Amino acid sequence: MTSSPDRSTYLKLTAVTMIWGGTFVAGRYLAADLDPLLAATLRFLSASVALLLFMACARVRLTRPDARQWVRLAVLGFFGIFFYNLCFFYGLHYINASRASLIVALNPAVIGVASWWLFKERLGAAKWLGIALCLVGAGTVIVSRNPQLLQAAANAWVGDVLIFGCVVGWGVYSLCSRELNQSLGALQTVTWSILLGTVMLTATTLISGRISLNALAAVHWPQLFSLLYLGVLGSALAYIGWYDGIRRIGATRAGVFIALNPLTAVICGAALLDERLTLPMLLGGAVILLGIYLCNKPLAPSRPMGI
Repeated sequence: MTSSPDRSTYLKLTAVTMIWGGTFVAGRYLAADLDPLLAATLRFLSASVALLLFMACARVRLTRPDARQWVRLAVLGFFGIFFYNLCFFYGLHYINASRASLIVALNPAVIGVASWWLFKERLGAAKWLGIALCLVGAGTVIVSRNPQLLQAAANAWVGDVLIFGCVVGWGVYSLCSRELNQSLGALQTVTWSILLGTVMLTATTLISGRISLNALAAVHWPQLFSLLYLGVLGSALAYIGWYDGIRRIGATRAGVFIALNPLTAVICGAALLDERLTLPMLLGGAVILLGIYLCNKPLAPSRPMGI
């Protein structure tokens, strides 16, 4: 049976992936009107402000990391914030949100394989099957929603490579947080990594001359709402929930919930945009849920060898 703490973690991770289901649409919308580097910087400036305001209201003080923690936080800030978001916004210049989400659906497999290879995490046949089912289910949902996404333009491979960079960056951000999550906690780890990543993004944007009054004046209300969605919900709130989920059930079990992103997008499209739900979409969603169940099913205890 699933324990109550695990159940609340599953609900939290489901909510996080529901939020992330809309980030590709918001990011694609911004990529059409804003410079990618400026968009990434504004996203995380808003996330940084939201986190600091939350901590001030909750009267939580920022912990001062030690030297070793600073290095780890800088790695998280670089790969999870700076590198990931450059790949994210530049990649969406070349490919659409559906094709990008298909590539990002590789996240559970990358996190699972890396956990097994680097940290010797015992996965078992059920978890490997669960990861595979999540990939198949997510691919089915995405392709059935937009069959034309596989017919790419000549330079779409650039976008594919960049979005796969998101997968690599997110894998590092998820797996290298183990010790920090235990010692600092999810809130402190997320806040410091976002602050450091925001400094990297802002410095790069300033040096490259991408911030100007004309560029900022081009940010109108629709773009501002997209930035607030990406920064406050898709970054500040969702990242805390993600790290807390990793701390409680591990990166591999948490990682398979990313497969819910395309399913969430399809459900939202049907509920809000009157898009049609097809049988392949529903079957793909059922396969995703089965994969998540198998990956989070407790491993059978190892039986001692007979003498």
